[in-house]
Amino acid sequence: MDLQSFLTGLQPLLGLGVLILLAWLLSEDRRAVRPRLILAGIALQLVMALVLLKLPQVQDAFLVLNHMVLALQEATQTGTELVFGYLGGGSAPFETSYPQNSFVLAFRALPLILVISALSALLFHWRILPLLVRGFAWLLRRTLGTGGPLGLGAAANVFVGMTEAPLLIRPYLASMSRSALFGLMTCGMATIAGTVMFLYASFLSGVVPDAIGHILTASLINAPAALTLAGILVPEGASATDEPEVRIDAQTRSAMDAVTRGTLDAIPLWLNIMAMLIVMVALVSLANQLLGLLPAIGGEPVSAQRLLGWIMAPVVWLIGIPWSEASAAGALMGIKTVLNELIAYLELAGLPEGTLSERSRLIMTYALCGFANLGSLGIMIGGLGTMAPARRDEIVGLGMKSILAGTMTTLMTGAVVALWI
Repeated sequence: MDLQSFLTGLQPLLGLGVLILLAWLLSEDRRAVRPRLILAGIALQLVMALVLLKLPQVQDAFLVLNHMVLALQEATQTGTELVFGYLGGGSAPFETSYPQNSFVLAFRALPLILVISALSALLFHWRILPLLVRGFAWLLRRTLGTGGPLGLGAAANVFVGMTEAPLLIRPYLASMSRSALFGLMTCGMATIAGTVMFLYASFLSGVVPDAIGHILTASLINAPAALTLAGILVPEGASATDEPEVRIDAQTRSAMDAVTRGTLDAIPLWLNIMAMLIVMVALVSLANQLLGLLPAIGGEPVSAQRLLGWIMAPVVWLIGIPWSEASAAGALMGIKTVLNELIAYLELAGLPEGTLSERSRLIMTYALCGFANLGSLGIMIGGLGTMAPARRDEIVGLGMKSILAGTMTTLMTGAVVALWI
């Protein structure tokens, strides 16, 4: 092993150490931080990453998942062609001069959310999804000592969104400890919903092999990392393992009722994503126009992306990105934090060839995999505040800290993955 390879291997270890140290320095009560939580959390992340990234059987399962993505995309296009015609992927009734520009995001990619939401509701009704959630909750309980309601909420966040997961433990929100409440919020910020998981994989399929497998792996690994960092930032005074078990009850009467509810529930999400994309991209464009009035630096105009890249470059270098690529990778991390991960993934998929190496693209796929941004904070406060109105002020007070914890979580996962690739 040469010196360069040795130093490259040390980068992610340094990143892990810096992130844990930063969390400890920002802790509300450093003396209450449990060493077992830190050691078990890092160990669980490392083992899960090793198993999910290196075990041949898991790799075969990821290939099956990629075939599922293609099948879902093809099935969704069948529906969009019927409803939207050539805008949804059907044959155009005229000769197209620029077929490369015929892809309409709102009618070709985003309707996948509707199909995934319907399938998720169906799997929940058939008790398949609850079984997966309970299995993962059991793992968190055995390794990290996570109590019943928090363990279930954290596990559910891997498969559903930050507002849907707390619904499973709604009766317990009012009585949860401050640490457990913050842990639930951090898990919501550090993972992504199953409804958009396949969507992001479809964006990245051309630049990241087995994209759906990596995004699912990221969401799985993020859960224990989120609980670890949350437990450091807002420690639990005593173990919560004696908290009550929680039942998961289906709210639908039949399979068709589940499909109908799942579809209708996804319509606001579909519309919200389109609206946020329009507004956020417009705001970035406006900011770039204003920054363009400044003197050029290095022969190129100043832009929001370049500024974010400079600010976040040292951060992404810590998790294993080479310094020569840190500015481009840092810009992606900044876009994800200030705007959202969807725009960041679109930017990652559209980067010119050679901007990031294959290894760096894979690390950033993991580092971007979370909902931690300002827009998500509004959604979380609105959802949790409605479910537990008596604790709304506390939820608001923990909001910005949950964004910090969620961002640190995805960076931590990026560093862990960098150790194994």
